[in-house]
Amino acid sequence: MIKNINPFWNPARHADRRPVLLARGRIKAAIRRWFEDQGFVEVETACLQVSPGNEAHLHAFATEWRSEAGARHPLYLHTSPEFACKKLLAAGETRIFTFAPVFRNGERSALHAPEFTMLEWYRAGAPYTTLMEDCAALLRIAADVTGRDPWTFRGRSARPTLVPHRVGVDELFRRHAGIRLLEHTLPRGLPDRDALAREASRIGVRVAIDDTWSDLFSRILVERIEPALGAEPDAAPVVVDAYPTHEAALARPSPADPRVAERFELYACGVELANAFGELVDPVEQRRRLETEMDEKERIYGERYPIDEDFLAALALMPPASGCALGFDRLVMLATGATHIDQVLWTPAPDLGTRGL
Repeated sequence: MIKNINPFWNPARHADRRPVLLARGRIKAAIRRWFEDQGFVEVETACLQVSPGNEAHLHAFATEWRSEAGARHPLYLHTSPEFACKKLLAAGETRIFTFAPVFRNGERSALHAPEFTMLEWYRAGAPYTTLMEDCAALLRIAADVTGRDPWTFRGRSARPTLVPHRVGVDELFRRHAGIRLLEHTLPRGLPDRDALAREASRIGVRVAIDDTWSDLFSRILVERIEPALGAEPDAAPVVVDAYPTHEAALARPSPADPRVAERFELYACGVELANAFGELVDPVEQRRRLETEMDEKERIYGERYPIDEDFLAALALMPPASGCALGFDRLVMLATGATHIDQVLWTPAPDLGTRGL
């Protein structure tokens, strides 16, 4: 283990960080007031779950519960409060929000921490486009609290007080990669891996023999699309809408085009801030999608996580709803001008030598 020579509890370092941490509290309080004024109820979800979530590329922290009789039951720290929140919707709640501590293993960088705060909220009976308006309101709140506009990060800037620009994934692939994603690589909504591999090779994106359609989609998104988001000075935040249904395991298909889902992501300064869905409530289809995700996880990483049977049972009672997950720490970073997520965390996770700050 490499000793951290400048820990967060060093008085001089804390003095430097304290103004940002106080701003974090003011942003949280202002957001909480906004949700309460909108008729939302704040909820607290348990971190320990039988399933941490079932996304192929997210890795969880595993633990176990031991009964007094000595029985052992595996449990996980959740990667998102989503399953728990949807159970509350099934129970009868209609507008809920939570500032949830969440945990993701194998992630640490300027924008990633093993433990961070997810601001997640749900609206029963609301179209997912309503969440775009919510996201715009939250950006303005954070900007108003700190008085910073524009925001900047790694040479990119964004005006948080402007209405976010909405653009579809298919249009972004055409514009920045020259790929007609839906027409040429998703015929009838079914992923054509070889077609996307040919397109990736044509534009100089690496293709491996064992790459799936999803692997190639993600690589092109990271290398060609995301760098173009917010590249213009003082641009509006960007809402990237209508992800392929193949890339939205928890979202319902669009009634206008079943090849795409009711899913969007919010970007500012090129930083992904939020991920939102029109929620899928079909338990049979949801099980199929989660099992597909776990099959992919096992293929790549040699492990899989349990499926939460209570979650699937709750879907049968859950009303139509839309939900959004926003990285609260990243929002605070942009609003305060911080350059590393550890600067906005009161007590960052232990530094085990991966990097210092």
